[in-house]
Amino acid sequence: MSERADASERTFHRAQTYIGERVSQSLKGVDPTLIDRTLEILRVAPSTFVYGAGRSGIIGRAFAMRLVQAGLRAYVIGETVTPIVRRGDAVFILSGRGESQSSVQTANIVRREGAELVVVTARPTSKLAHAASLLIVLDFPEDADRPRLAPLGTLFESASLRLTDALVAALLEIRGESEDSMRRRHAIMV
Repeated sequence: MSERADASERTFHRAQTYIGERVSQSLKGVDPTLIDRTLEILRVAPSTFVYGAGRSGIIGRAFAMRLVQAGLRAYVIGETVTPIVRRGDAVFILSGRGESQSSVQTANIVRREGAELVVVTARPTSKLAHAASLLIVLDFPEDADRPRLAPLGTLFESASLRLTDALVAALLEIRGESEDSMRRRHAIMV
């Protein structure tokens, strides 16, 4: 193995360990009462809408897909077939910085319509955070390794995926659903 390949392998292992540890630490810091309230919002909402820009939007799409597979009505904001948000619906906006114009604008519309706005962000003082009905902060104190081992929004996005997947697991239990019932709702039967 070349020296460069050996160094790359060491960096890979350091990065995956670093990302896993930082994400776990952040999720352990989320107040359990916020999780309970989030689950209740999801349980009673007639429809759930999800929004995020960039990679956060990809995580949001994955969350919406799992919600549908869990038997809930879920939509991705911005799709041509997405209906209007109404009072009583739940809206999740995922945004690491919480300052993107599209996310803030979406939040303002959601608040005007009277839906529950759950914001997941890494910045509790952002414009988006201030618009939230319920705020989940994924905290990642800066350190020297972050730019090299988890560039840009990697930590937030990885934690958002684990958070939303764990919410789905809890919803399955609350709703008496299973992997088998999810599989029957999968777009391509697996």
